[in-house]
Order: sequence, then C-alpha cells, then structure tokens
Amino acid sequence: MRRLGTGIGWRPEIADAVEGMPGIDWVEVVAENVCPGHLPESLLRLRERGVTVVPHGVSLGLGGADRPDEQRLAALAERAQALGSPLVTEHIAFVRAGGPLTASPRLEAGHLLPVPRTRDALDVLCENVRTAQAALPVPLALENIAALFAWPDEELTEGQFLSELVERTGVRLLIDVANLHTNHVNRGEDPARALAELPLEAIAYVHVAGGFERDGVWHDSHAHPVPGPVLDILTGLAARVAPPGVLLERDEDFPGPGELERELDAVREAVAAGRGRAADGTGSAVPGAGGAGTVGAGAGGVGVLARPVAGARERVAVAQTAVLSCLVAGTPVPEGFDRVRMGVQSRALAAKRAGVVAKVAPELPVILGAGYREAFLGYARQRPMRGGYRQDALDFAGHLLKLGRAGDARALRELREWWLDRSGPAPRERGLVDRVLRRRVRGGTRGLPGQPEPAPQ
Repeated sequence: MRRLGTGIGWRPEIADAVEGMPGIDWVEVVAENVCPGHLPESLLRLRERGVTVVPHGVSLGLGGADRPDEQRLAALAERAQALGSPLVTEHIAFVRAGGPLTASPRLEAGHLLPVPRTRDALDVLCENVRTAQAALPVPLALENIAALFAWPDEELTEGQFLSELVERTGVRLLIDVANLHTNHVNRGEDPARALAELPLEAIAYVHVAGGFERDGVWHDSHAHPVPGPVLDILTGLAARVAPPGVLLERDEDFPGPGELERELDAVREAVAAGRGRAADGTGSAVPGAGGAGTVGAGAGGVGVLARPVAGARERVAVAQTAVLSCLVAGTPVPEGFDRVRMGVQSRALAAKRAGVVAKVAPELPVILGAGYREAFLGYARQRPMRGGYRQDALDFAGHLLKLGRAGDARALRELREWWLDRSGPAPRERGLVDRVLRRRVRGGTRGLPGQPEPAPQ
C-alpha cells in the first residue's frame, strides 16, 4: 500500500531528463520494452533513489475473445517482480482476433482497439481479468482507451461498463483523462457523466497526455502538449477524489526537459484546483474514495455472480474478427459501423505499423530513403501483420525483394543483404554492406538496436 504521487512515462529518449527532474515520485515503463535480466541503467538508478517503477502492458488484449496467453502473463509477472512494482497495468482493449474460435487466420492489430460495451464482451472481459489476476504477483489495474470509432448497439455507458467490471472482479482502474476527452470528441460521450458513474474508490492512478484534432477527429498522439480540456477533466476528477497518482505520458516528438517540467507543473496545478473545489464544497468529492490516496490489493468485492461465457466468446470472436479484418485486410465494413471513421482507424493502424517497424528495423528507412513510408503503407493495405513487428519488418523486406522494388540497384542489394542476415536462425558473418549500413543508421536514426521490440501504445 503506497501513494504514488506525480510521475512521468519513462522512455529511453528522455531517460537522462527524467533522472534530472525534480519532484518525480514514480515512473511507468512499457512492460514489453524492457527485459527483466537487462534493465536499463537509468531505471536501476531511479529505483535505487526510491522512485517507484510500474510496468504498463500493451499486448495482453484482455478485451479479446481468446483466453489470456499464459506466456504473456508470465512475462508481465516477471517484469513486475524484477522492478519491485506495487501493481501492474494493462488496457481494456483487444489487439488480435481470428484463430480457432472463428476458424479463420489470426489477425494482429498492432494497436489497442475498443471492445463493444455489451453484456457478452463484459462477461468475456471479466473472466479474462480473473485469469490475469490469478497469474500476477501484484494487483492489476486496467485503463480505459481512446477510440476513433464506436460499436453499434452498445448496451452500457463507459461508466456503467467499468463499474460492473470492478464489482465483478475487484480489479482496479487506471483512468486516462485524455482518453475521456478523445471519446468526447470522437464519440460524443460526456466526460462529466463518465466521471459521475465511475467507481472512484477503485482508481489506482490517472494518465494525462496530449493529442491533436484533424477534420473533427481527435488523435491521442502522446506527441503533443496536454491541452486545456484534458486538464479540465483532470480537475473535475480531482474535485471528486484525491487521485493516488497522476502520470504524464509522452511517446514521440519529445520536448526539452524544461517543457516537460512545465507540463508536469500544469498537471499538479490541475489536481490542486480540483482538491480546492472539494475542500470548499464546490466539487463533488466522495468521502473516503481512493483509499486515502493509496494503491493496494484491490477495490470492491465480487458481489455480481459470474455469468456463463461459453457462447459469449464465440459471439465476441466473430464480431471482433469482422472489425479487425475490415481494418487491416480490406474486407467490407461490418453493418452499423461508420465507414468514414473505420477508414480513419484503418489508416491510423497502417501509419502506426510504419512508425514502429522503422524503430524495430531502423536500417529499412535508411536503405529505402524517402520512399520507405509510401512503400510500407502500400504493403500494409493488403497484408495484415502475421506476428510481431520484427516479423512485419522481415515480411515487408521480403515482399519488396520478390517484386524487385527497392528504389535502385544499390538499395536492392543492401535490402537483400539485410534480409538474409536477419531471416535465418543465426546472423550471417558481417560484411562490408552491413557495416556501412550500421554506421549510416547510427548517424541518422533514433533506432535502438538490441532493445526489446517496441510495443503499441
């Protein structure tokens, strides 16, 4: 049981800045991006100073139709133990679909997708959460996600969905106020209503992040300053309950330490304003909510009996497979979905793939030059991911080699050498081309050779 305080998402690009920031009580790290046996020196130094480190998982897909993968659960548990964390977090989302439940090919989204707020989806999620809780050595908290599209015929609001999830499983919540803002713009959902319906006593901590609006759609980029409306939602939440912890997320286009510190100050001020409202009676504070600012062994009980989920898994699997197939394989948009929004989501997934593959395999943009992104997006429109991002990079390179399209003869030769070196069971002996490429990559990209595969945010 401990209070978290004010934190920031730890990323390798800002590791030095985070270590030097005053007033950082804790950090959050993407679980899939660290190896328990080879933790970054920066994280080890932070831990030695008493800074709490929380692993934040992104690949479990607890909202998917399949039961949680035992290996992924074991990996998340191992990271929690290696980091000495008081809890672990994941998302209420699905990230893959297809497979045995639908007798169709397995599809990977490479990103977090919203689950339908239906009884079937809730039943499946609750059973998956119980499985995860039993496999983890510390409490689990789940995050509400940002959505670019809405499911038709939903039966529950977000607040109702989360409240029943907590009541049935005792899981804690990670409330992302930026995602509440995203869903307000994209789905017309009222953040104040969501806050009013939330089980505030279950909140483990809060995320704050920036984004941008384009053509009436809000994109949760984690690459822009935190806007005023997001801070206003944070103030509204703090007027109801003292958040045990608040964390600033930033994943791309990192500003200098001074700007990050100013954003953290704005976060602290928003929380203080909310607590001021609670103190003078102008807020909607809930007495005793939030466990006096602590995180611990779980909130609520399991007063709602578990419902049978045998048929629900199949129904959820069929629905999610149809949606994901539309987004990544070009099949027709399922009935009831907004075609424009599904197009926006499809393009966003392809762009995400292009960006992460460029980090996983930083040599590819160097080899292909300015043509990398266009070539990858053309490839992604017709070919879904069939594994992780490393496999995606190999598949993309292999596709270009089959077509004989890599810009010019030099690029084609370098791409072939790169693919041969990485597609076998062991690296080939390093040649001149490979050494030249590595020098070019070190000089021109922010890639992190030797690091775990970047995971979807």
